[in-house]
Amino acid sequence: MATSKRKKYFLIAGETSGDIHGAKLILAIKKIKPDSLFMGHGGDKMKNAGMELLEHTDTLGIMGFAEVIKHFPRMLKILNKTIIKIKKYEPDRVILIDYPGFNLQLAKKINHLNIPITYFILPQTWAWGKKRIKLMKKTLDQAICIFPFEKEWYRSQGMFVDFIGHPFVDSITNEKNSNNLIDAQKLGKNIPALLLLPGSRQQEVNKHWEILLETVSRLKDGIKNLTVMVTPSPGINIPKTPNDFVIEPNIKKAIQHSTAAIVSSGTATLECAIQNLPIVVCYKVSNISWYFAKFLSDIKFVSMVNLIANKEIVQEHLQGNMNAKNLIRAIKPLLDIQNNERKNMLSEFIKIKHKLGKTGVYNRAAEIVVCRKE
Repeated sequence: MATSKRKKYFLIAGETSGDIHGAKLILAIKKIKPDSLFMGHGGDKMKNAGMELLEHTDTLGIMGFAEVIKHFPRMLKILNKTIIKIKKYEPDRVILIDYPGFNLQLAKKINHLNIPITYFILPQTWAWGKKRIKLMKKTLDQAICIFPFEKEWYRSQGMFVDFIGHPFVDSITNEKNSNNLIDAQKLGKNIPALLLLPGSRQQEVNKHWEILLETVSRLKDGIKNLTVMVTPSPGINIPKTPNDFVIEPNIKKAIQHSTAAIVSSGTATLECAIQNLPIVVCYKVSNISWYFAKFLSDIKFVSMVNLIANKEIVQEHLQGNMNAKNLIRAIKPLLDIQNNERKNMLSEFIKIKHKLGKTGVYNRAAEIVVCRKE
C-alpha cells in the first residue's frame, strides 16, 4: 500500500508578531498532519515549533518609507534568495504572514510556479494601497483575515476571505479586573503602575523612548508613588532605562500588573484592550515616512481598537502631537481606578472583545490550510 507524501510548507513572517502567529499555526497544522515539514523566514518561536529557519525576523523588520528605500538592495537580495529556495524546496503550499511589502512581491514573483499560496493575516489594504487587491486576487488561493470588519470589506472588493477570529481571544485571561491584579502584586489601590510598550521595532523605540522618559519624569512630579514597568520586544534594545523601572519581559504579566499603559500603535494596543488595560496610543516616524503615510492613507484612526469600534475609544497622539504634555494629560485619568474616563474605556473594551470571535483561531486557520480543497 502506497504511503502518502509528507506535506511541505514554506512560511514567511518578517516581524515579531508574525513569528508568534506563525509558530502557533505550525503547531496547529501538526495536530492535523504531524509529519508535515516546514521551512522559511521567521523568528525563534517558529524555529522552536519545528520550522527550518532561513532568515530571522531580526534582519527583516523595517519600518517607514525612508527606511524601506535605505534597505531596498538588501531586501531585494533576500527576496531573490527566497525565490530560489522555494523553487528548490518545492513546497505544497506557501504561507504568507502579514509583512505585505515583502510578501506581496514574493507572491507576484512565484505566481508562475503554480504553488498554492495562503495569506494569513491580510495586508491592511483597507487603510492604504487598494491597488494591491488586483495582485492579491491573481496570486492567492486562500486569504484568512483576523479582524471582523475585513471580511465584508474584502468581499466588497470582489475577494473571498475567511474570518477566523482574532488570535488574542485565545489568550484572554480570566482575571476580573486590573484593580485585583494590582492588589495581588501588593501595590495597593493607591499605588498606580504605568506600563510602557515603546514598540516592536528598534526604529520605533529609538523614536519614542526619549519622549516616554520625559513623560514619566514629569508624571512622577505629581504622582510620587508611581511604579513604571517596561516590556521590551524580543531582540529590542531599550537605552537609558532608569534603575527604578521594572523590566518585565512577559507582556501578559506586565499587562495584568499595570493600571494603565502608553503603547506604540500596533498589535499591543488590542492585546491591552482585551485584557482590560486602559491605554493611550502613541506613534512617531521620520517626517518623510509620515508625509507618505498621510498622503496614501484614508483611515480616521491608526489603533486597531478604534478601527474595530469605528470611533475613538482610546486617545491617539501621533507624530508632532506625541509629546510629554499630551501624553501626561491623556494618561493621568487612566491611572485613577475611580475615574469615569477610565471606567468608560473599560466598558468599550468589553464590546471590542465580543467582536473578535471565538477561541480556537489557529485550529480554524490550520483546517483551512490543510483540509480545504480550493
